[in-house]
Amino acid sequence: MSSTSSPLAAAQLCYENVNGSCVKTAYSSGPQVILYTVFGFGALLAMFGNLLVMISILHFKQLHSPTNFLIASLACADFLVGVTVMPFSMVRTVESCWYFGQSFCTFHTCCDVAFCYSSLFHLCFISIDRYIAVTDPLVYPTKFTVSVAGISISLSWVLPLTYSGAVFYTGASNDGLEELSSSLNCVGGCQAVVSQNWVSIHFLSFFIPTLIMIILYGNIFLVARQQAKKIENTGSKTESSSDSYKSRVAKRERKAAKTLGITVIAFMVSWLPYSIDSLIDAFMGFITPAYVYEICCWCAYYNSAMNPLIYALFYPWFRKAIKVIVSGQVFKNSSANMNLFSEQM
Repeated sequence: MSSTSSPLAAAQLCYENVNGSCVKTAYSSGPQVILYTVFGFGALLAMFGNLLVMISILHFKQLHSPTNFLIASLACADFLVGVTVMPFSMVRTVESCWYFGQSFCTFHTCCDVAFCYSSLFHLCFISIDRYIAVTDPLVYPTKFTVSVAGISISLSWVLPLTYSGAVFYTGASNDGLEELSSSLNCVGGCQAVVSQNWVSIHFLSFFIPTLIMIILYGNIFLVARQQAKKIENTGSKTESSSDSYKSRVAKRERKAAKTLGITVIAFMVSWLPYSIDSLIDAFMGFITPAYVYEICCWCAYYNSAMNPLIYALFYPWFRKAIKVIVSGQVFKNSSANMNLFSEQM
């Protein structure tokens, strides 16, 4: 991003009177306003959009299902990215300086990694949920219960938080790179230096769940296509009530799988540039220009703001829930039992 701006000074420092201060890339007021507007909008959308998703699912009893509880927990992870990561990264990107101290830098890095991996794990469990729902819709309620969803949610939080804290708070991430870390992290900088071994583990932690999701959603859409053809071929025949019910259930599950499949694709598209850049950078001596790194980071961060937009576009119940929440009707005693579905399938 620095290539598109006009530096005001060649060698401004983040801290003018501090030895070892990082060099600051100063922007003119125009680019600064644009960048703060773009990044600030993303942070606000991640916060309030995901907050609406959580309130909708937790408040309205009609939305209490294992899949929706997973979606609400996913929204919580994205909400925390909007609260604890994006605002501070915005200042770091625009000012090219870290003004929040080294301790908070470590905390910020841990939150960044933990919440993003939490989102990935949630999406992986959601893909498993959708696979069972589409391939065996009538048995699905007995297989993926609320308790199973609870275990999935717990794993999606505990594993990333434990992993992130263990890697960054113990200093394991930069084993063997202490000198490079000291030279890169001047006063006013917050750059995580991760060794090749840990970068490889990070990449595999991203690649393996992503591969699982691709395989599952590939099978989901093959099964959905077969089901659609079967329904089309039997459409002219008189269906029994049992067959009709199966058709409605299958149609509903396919529609949910399609929407959540779009969410998974959006996640992969957003995070793939950052994951590939991190892997290449670690093996090439951290040569990625700062503006390229920041672009990759913000592509990934913006994913946390995209999911509520996807739900609003494809879920009529979410649009209706937003109207109820924003209008204040949510405070009525009877609102929790409100019907959010225009048609029951």
